[in-house]
Amino acid sequence: MRLPHFRPLPLPRPRSLAGQLFAMQVVLMAAVVAGCAVFAYVTDRAQAEETARRQSTATATAVAGSPSVVAAVRTADPSAALQPYTEELRRRADVAFVVIMAPDGTRWTHPEPDRIGRHYLGHIEPALRGETYSETYPGTLGPSVRTITPVLSGGRVVALVSAGITIERISAQVREQVAALLGMAGAALALGGAGTYVINARLRRHTHGMNAAELSRMHDYHEAALHAVREGLVMLDGRRRIALINDGARELLGLDEGVVGRPAAELGLPAPLTGALLSSEPRVDETHLTDDRVLVVNTRPVVGGERRGTVVTLRDRTELQALSGELDSQRGFTEALRSQAHEAANRLHTVVSLIELGRVAEAVEFATAELELAQALTDRVVDAVGEPVLAALLLGKAAQANERGVELVLTEDSRIDDGLLPPALGPRDLVTVLGNLVDNAVEAAGGTPHARVTVTVAARSGDGELLLRVGDSGPGVRPADRDAVLGRGWSTRGPGRGLGLALVRQAVVRAAGTLTVDEAPEGGARFTVRVPLPRTPAGGDA
Repeated sequence: MRLPHFRPLPLPRPRSLAGQLFAMQVVLMAAVVAGCAVFAYVTDRAQAEETARRQSTATATAVAGSPSVVAAVRTADPSAALQPYTEELRRRADVAFVVIMAPDGTRWTHPEPDRIGRHYLGHIEPALRGETYSETYPGTLGPSVRTITPVLSGGRVVALVSAGITIERISAQVREQVAALLGMAGAALALGGAGTYVINARLRRHTHGMNAAELSRMHDYHEAALHAVREGLVMLDGRRRIALINDGARELLGLDEGVVGRPAAELGLPAPLTGALLSSEPRVDETHLTDDRVLVVNTRPVVGGERRGTVVTLRDRTELQALSGELDSQRGFTEALRSQAHEAANRLHTVVSLIELGRVAEAVEFATAELELAQALTDRVVDAVGEPVLAALLLGKAAQANERGVELVLTEDSRIDDGLLPPALGPRDLVTVLGNLVDNAVEAAGGTPHARVTVTVAARSGDGELLLRVGDSGPGVRPADRDAVLGRGWSTRGPGRGLGLALVRQAVVRAAGTLTVDEAPEGGARFTVRVPLPRTPAGGDA
């Protein structure tokens, strides 16, 4: 027999955070209102009894001090004069009873006439001793708050006066007050519940109906993801302040942990990067430079009815840019070598043809002239530049320039002793600086009459600085553009260019050097880099 399949009922989803807070707030508000109501009832009851005690005391002492009462006590029938008097006074004073009695407790007056002549119910001993005494006692009219005071004549007690207010009357007054209090409490509870509902409806919209466990789990995932990604993530609020930043962004921007809450304009970042962060328009894959990094920046505004902030992502492209520059140099070297190989093959064919024609002397002269021309620059570079990386770079760039019809000249005052490069300017940075300057100069000089690039490299132990100077015969840089030419994106060759000089400046600044631009003797632009060399210890070798 096959048993029927029962699908398990889905477990109810936990109440949302807004719903939980609403229930808690309503219960708390109800408890507070109920507590206040109970406290007010107890307080009002105590105040009502105290008010009754004071009222009865005032009435009793006023009666005891009346001369007409003393005179009536001395008559043969005190009740005849005192009963109308006390009843009129009871109605005016709004008390339950006013009883005048003999010192032995026999009543002379009472609201119920048939009680006259009977013994008073209550304690009269303190009054017989001349004291005014208040108590709560179950009398003939029911429990009451009463005051007993003596009537004195000639220093002795000639009668007693008791005035009181029943507990039932006091309770009736308290019930009226409590009814009003409960009405106000109900109104306060309804108003508070409505306000709480409105507030929690807004909270529900902001929390998207999630409960506390879901919010906590989301926060844990958020923190884990935020610190796990290597890319930089920055969130700015609507006032352009740092609302959130992960570890990667702090490292890429060189910021400390206390940066949250600070305006983005006060972080000390380069002006172009700060402008990208503050922009109200989205930015896509923009390249920006800091002192030591090349960053790819993307920004997107967070909009929800109004501008709520900006999300910024940062990617480090420093290593990639350096490798890209090296790859471009290698590609240029390869093209130059391929061209030189082709040119060498042409020259070899020329030499062979001259030999075949029997013109051996002319073949030797042609081959020797070509070798001398190629060897002259090599000998000049090797003799002047003791740093192998720099010598190889200059020879490669000379081959590239020659391929493009540009003569690369190493000046006579160029000389770099081996081992004198500053530690802050490593081989990679040196290739970046000199390679980009030479590439720009060759590109600027290309196509001009007598195209020429002049390079000066000098670093001697007594100079105290490394000097790199590259001039060209190109159109030059206008004086008005000399400050902007070193920034990112400045180029006369169209979009997507202009990063090379910015990288040069970045490397020079990192090495605590200076980069200037002026007019070259050849008429074009001349870039000069000066980087301080480490001091030689006293007594050391020069």
